[in-house]
Amino acid sequence: MEVKLLTEHYDKDEFKTLSGYKKYGGYEVLKKALKMKPAEITNEVKASGLRGRGGAGFPTGVKWGFLPNNGEPRYLLCNADEGEPGTFKDRMMMERAPHQLIEGMVISAFAINSKKSYIYIRGEYYTSKHIVEKAIKEAYEAGFLGKNILGSGFDHDMDVYSGAGAYICGEETGMISSLEGKKGQPKLKPPFPAVQGYLAKPTIVNNVETLAAVVPIIKDGAAAYRKNGTEKSPGTKLFSLSGNVVKPGNYELPLGYKLIDLINNEGGGLKPGRKLKAVIPGGSSAKVITREEAERATMDYECLAQMDTMLGSGAVIVIDDSNCMVDLLNVIMHFYHHESCGQCTPCREGTGWIEKIVHGILYGHGKMQDVDLIESVAKNMAGRTICALSDAAAFPAMSFVSKFRDEFEFYIREGRSKVKGTSYAKMHH
Repeated sequence: MEVKLLTEHYDKDEFKTLSGYKKYGGYEVLKKALKMKPAEITNEVKASGLRGRGGAGFPTGVKWGFLPNNGEPRYLLCNADEGEPGTFKDRMMMERAPHQLIEGMVISAFAINSKKSYIYIRGEYYTSKHIVEKAIKEAYEAGFLGKNILGSGFDHDMDVYSGAGAYICGEETGMISSLEGKKGQPKLKPPFPAVQGYLAKPTIVNNVETLAAVVPIIKDGAAAYRKNGTEKSPGTKLFSLSGNVVKPGNYELPLGYKLIDLINNEGGGLKPGRKLKAVIPGGSSAKVITREEAERATMDYECLAQMDTMLGSGAVIVIDDSNCMVDLLNVIMHFYHHESCGQCTPCREGTGWIEKIVHGILYGHGKMQDVDLIESVAKNMAGRTICALSDAAAFPAMSFVSKFRDEFEFYIREGRSKVKGTSYAKMHH
């Protein structure tokens, strides 16, 4: 069953306007927050156990606590560069509830004493950007942004920055480079952004969903927030469900929800006559899991980590028995090869190399040793680069090949897909 802490009013068109948002209690939580001490807000967020909803799952309040007390200006960055294939929740949040994000950001900025924030929006999200910009304008006019917000003495300015279609800019240090007008390339850590981020100043980067979740946490308190979810993965999470299901879409569910229930109850199950084959549980960077694993998986950080995959951004891609895994890996590898920024050799060369091998298998040029070669190239890519893009390409490659090895070997041996019975070359000519 959906639990709508964030999405309760998303079906109402007026909710994206200031008047509509206020009608349902909008900005009341900000009024409450501005009467609290900043440390109280941070402690409440810590106590709630809220974890980063962009993919890494790092405890939000703990991250805020890393800011040094050195008197330097601090920045808050909202990561709205939603580029992970299969993920489309932040887009919905910005388009249906931009003021919820703004309210969460102003509360968070007050908690960390930041006078300036940026929302870094994915370049392809024109509509989202337009709606968010309009909402920011409304918030300024109503005194929820700018000087002396609601007479509290707290000043805060907010701006939108548009990306230019680079997946890599969703990585926090790559985003910061881009925001500074440099090439969108990730930086080595340490120093972490909390210590030395935007313009070399202390910076907190949080995802859209994370910042919006601050609103219900401050409204009802950490204990109420913890009523949903599990001990280590508290609260609700938006899951972007796509692939071979009857009802794809975004669903807000308590963490710890059964994956198979998400597919069958929320997603309406698979199309008639189809069987579940595999699931990518956390965006295309996550390792694929088999039907047997999917049947016992729960959607929380711990369970999926135990299964050697990840919850990631909460993007669940459902794969039925009509899909050829060789074909799917080719699509994923093409994406990561294209999106690598080229800074680190293992990623720049490795993504292209695996794409080339898989492509070769599809076009009938595969050799049996290619299967082991994919695995060994992937192993040499994982954990050896500045950011996680190399891992994001290596993980699917390793898991597809190890869990569906028979399909790769069949394709090499027979020159055609075990599932589709035909060759890629024939289908695409």
